[in-house]
Amino acid sequence: MGIADRRVEYETHGLDLADLAVDPIAQWHRWYDDAVAAEVVEPNAMVVSTIGTDGLPDARWVLVRAVDDLGFAFYTNFASVKGRQLAAAPRAAVTFGWLELHRQVRARGWVQPVEDAEADAYFASRPRGSQIGAWASAQSAEIADRSVLEAQVAEVERRFAGTEVARPAGWGGYRVVPDAVEFWQGRPSRLHDRLCYRRGPSGGWTVVRLSP
Repeated sequence: MGIADRRVEYETHGLDLADLAVDPIAQWHRWYDDAVAAEVVEPNAMVVSTIGTDGLPDARWVLVRAVDDLGFAFYTNFASVKGRQLAAAPRAAVTFGWLELHRQVRARGWVQPVEDAEADAYFASRPRGSQIGAWASAQSAEIADRSVLEAQVAEVERRFAGTEVARPAGWGGYRVVPDAVEFWQGRPSRLHDRLCYRRGPSGGWTVVRLSP
């Protein structure tokens, strides 16, 4: 079967205004809980899309680590490609794809740094190996081969032997503060349901239905 011939019919219950929570974050948590219950692989995985310094879009998968009234938070090395892009253009879009449930959530907005105390608390909760990796990896930098990375890991392990690993100064979090959040539910014949929350000037939300 060729790519153009592949078809999956989405025989799922629809999404109507009456189904939605008052605000998009509460609705996101409803769908996230459904994804966890359905044993979706990495239900907190999202694509973060940024604007490259060349003006072209860029995107990659990350894990969202906090979703609250402020927005969607994730962590990275500030010197990484996405860190440099966000420093130059602090705007981003995030996309969640719970494909087993024929669902997608898209959000877009401005990006703010996570407060140091919040970043410290999250870093302290990470497995030690991940903490070591945050120090050892100059994320996005070119290296000759994997042995370079392994040598850096060994050096960091020696440095922190017998002590707690502190958060590197160049590692922390970003929060996407959404001004629009769209919930997409697959339906038969590609007549999908798309309901979009839009933030008003006063900060409240309105919901509109979009044509598929």
